[in-house]
Amino acid sequence: MQVSEILVEIDKEIARLQQVRALLAGEVPKVRRGRKKKATVSAPAPAKKATKRRLSPEGRKSIADAMRRRWAERKKQQAGK
Repeated sequence: MQVSEILVEIDKEIARLQQVRALLAGEVPKVRRGRKKKATVSAPAPAKKATKRRLSPEGRKSIADAMRRRWAERKKQQAGK
């Protein structure tokens, strides 16, 4: 678990404890309407840039040959019906 995830969980737990305290003290809790606010975390971790995967020419050729064989097999089965 990363530090940012731990901080978010701690913030959620603090909010729950504050609600319980307010209920026990007899206070009326505030009702929020709409979307919840996102938890703010100081210094978010930089996201890793996804690297693009590439096929080698040999890999591309082997896939193309396999597809041609598959299409030929399907064409034979359809002609035999």
